[in-house]
Amino acid sequence: MMPAGRKNAVRKESLWIYRPSLDLVVGCGAWSVPLLLLAYFTSASSTLTWSIAFYVLALFFNYPHYMATIYRAYHTEEDFNKYRIFTVHITLLVALTILLSHVWVQSLPWIFTLYLTISPWHYSGQNYGLCMMFARRAGAAPAPRQRRALYAAFLISYGVLLANSHTGRSTDPLFVSLNLPEKISFRLQIALAAAFFGCAAYGLRGLWKQVGAKKLVPSLTLFSTQCVWFVIPPLLSWFQPFQIPLSRYSTGVLAVMHSAQYLWITSYYAKRETSAGTSRTWRPVAYFTVLMAGGVALFIPGPWLASRVFHFDFTRSFLLFTALVNIHHFLLDGAIWKLRDGRIAALLVHSRAEIAQEATAAGSRTMSGLRWLAGPSARARRLRTAAACLLLTWACVDQVRYYFAVHHENLADLKLAAALAPYDTPLELRLARQAMQQGDPQESIHAWQYAIQADPRDRAARDAWLRYLTEQHQVDEAYRRTGEWLKTAPKDASLLINHGILAQQSGHAEEAESSWEKALQADPSQADADLYLALDLETKGKLAEAIPHYEAYLTKMVGRPAPALPPAANLIDVAMKLADCNARLDRFDLALKYYKMARTLAAQTRQTNLESLADVSEAALRMRIGADGARGDGHGLGASGKGDGSQILQALALYQDALRLDARVDDRHSEAVDWYAYATFLQKEGFPAKFVYAGFVKSEGLFTEAANAQQAATAGQVRKKLERQLGTQAAAIRENPEPTLHEALLLTR
Repeated sequence: MMPAGRKNAVRKESLWIYRPSLDLVVGCGAWSVPLLLLAYFTSASSTLTWSIAFYVLALFFNYPHYMATIYRAYHTEEDFNKYRIFTVHITLLVALTILLSHVWVQSLPWIFTLYLTISPWHYSGQNYGLCMMFARRAGAAPAPRQRRALYAAFLISYGVLLANSHTGRSTDPLFVSLNLPEKISFRLQIALAAAFFGCAAYGLRGLWKQVGAKKLVPSLTLFSTQCVWFVIPPLLSWFQPFQIPLSRYSTGVLAVMHSAQYLWITSYYAKRETSAGTSRTWRPVAYFTVLMAGGVALFIPGPWLASRVFHFDFTRSFLLFTALVNIHHFLLDGAIWKLRDGRIAALLVHSRAEIAQEATAAGSRTMSGLRWLAGPSARARRLRTAAACLLLTWACVDQVRYYFAVHHENLADLKLAAALAPYDTPLELRLARQAMQQGDPQESIHAWQYAIQADPRDRAARDAWLRYLTEQHQVDEAYRRTGEWLKTAPKDASLLINHGILAQQSGHAEEAESSWEKALQADPSQADADLYLALDLETKGKLAEAIPHYEAYLTKMVGRPAPALPPAANLIDVAMKLADCNARLDRFDLALKYYKMARTLAAQTRQTNLESLADVSEAALRMRIGADGARGDGHGLGASGKGDGSQILQALALYQDALRLDARVDDRHSEAVDWYAYATFLQKEGFPAKFVYAGFVKSEGLFTEAANAQQAATAGQVRKKLERQLGTQAAAIRENPEPTLHEALLLTR
């Protein structure tokens, strides 16, 4: 049995992995605060620089750290067989998912959301494992309750970030949020943060009593890192200046720090595994070369080949490979790195003597299939060297492509990037926009063609090309293109709507109606399809068929958030059309309902002209209702010699309200038309002639456009007849009509 003093010396010597500074900064994450602050305060002003920097760092940190897990699981036949469900079955499942997800493009947001949701859990698990490793290297032996409290603390801190990332609607098309209400999410995060500090205090207190504060410095640093990574940023994000999107946070500087931490511990493990019980020497350069080349092989060839050979969208393919390789890594990593595994504990926690005992049982045989490739023969070495050179060269080309692709305002750089990877939809769209701005429409067309070929379902490329064709008045070409695209996306509601519009403009009315009906079948929530169908049916005189589509349009608009609503004038116009259609079908109650809706919405949104129009339209309808009631046909609400009195009084008030609204805006045409209508109403209902005369004088003076020549002529004819009737009174009114007009606006009967 080792003497106590000797045992303590060994423990003291073995507390650190490499050396205190490196272990604390990289392994325990002491650099988190300065790096996160640097990334936060500089990324907003140097987005391009940081984007390129993170892409370069991925080559040296992110990619190799995934390969480190592969190296660990596949390096020996024993490990390969031990984790066979992960090394074979789940690997094949992930590979199959990669293939299927390239065909089923709608899967990308769900896969990427899963990746973004699991990655912080993976980071938390690694921090917990390292915390316990350092505690055991320091000689601590936490009781089960303390260990569970420590584990709960890391789990709860992950819950804080998870709740924060799924709060409200997602603004990222790649992230599907659970849409937690903000109030509930905020309270949940506060409660979880309090639980985190409580569990951490209880667990660390027990360790503190066992080994003291000095030996707990690495474990305490890891706890502070966990807090900085997952507790503080979500709570700060409730303040506007500190909001950071989850995708940028989790896959940016946090991923780089995690990857560096992972390489730090796996390199130590590989070093001790190589030297334990064998005569082999540790070769760090060869080890990191294998990790870099293998990491490149995991991420880069797949998207390049999928894009070049099968014309898949490069960006979508890259995101799929990134997400699924990460998910595979999370599963495999969670299985192989367990301190309760005797061999893992021996290499990361135990003394050298204990390592030797464990190594004897473990063995170091390699899998038979890889034995020759990893062997010392000259041919195997040449093959390994050639493969590594090819992969690293490929990685350099990929870095160059990305460097040129992010220069949005440089057309030459974008062309070079597109030449390297032509089937990249976001890149081609940037190229098309820049080419159009610089007066090169032909280059834009080529870019749109590549973008659509890479992803026929992408609306951005199609819409941009259609916009260009319609701006150039190439309606027939646009109509032909949408017809071609529908062959590959026959149930794309947006495309069906656009095709219907172009078909109508090209003289194919029946095809337009059919296209809009198909759009509603593909996506019943498409309000625009209802609107276009309603307009088309109304034009054809099919009012009863148009009304349900107008009503469906307004119903769908009610369910939309304010930013997604069309201009208020559009909604008011639809309500007016509904009222007009119902009025023409003698559905007076419904017509009045929609005129009131239009008037109310116009008043709320300060659309004064439209409010006035709704007043006049409803007044005309009430005149009609009153006249029908006087004839006794059942439509009016009463009978009198001059129409239904209640309807006429309401019409009078509506005309007056419309004219007061007209006076507030500079719209001579509307004011002229409304004074003409009011004067006609007063004359028909038998009001004193002076008010009728003043109204026609006012409208005649306001009519200035040739389009109103007929109304102006009619007003003039009526005015002349009234002049003979009024005699000298007409001249006085004609000289100064304002007092009489003011009096006319105060009439009650």
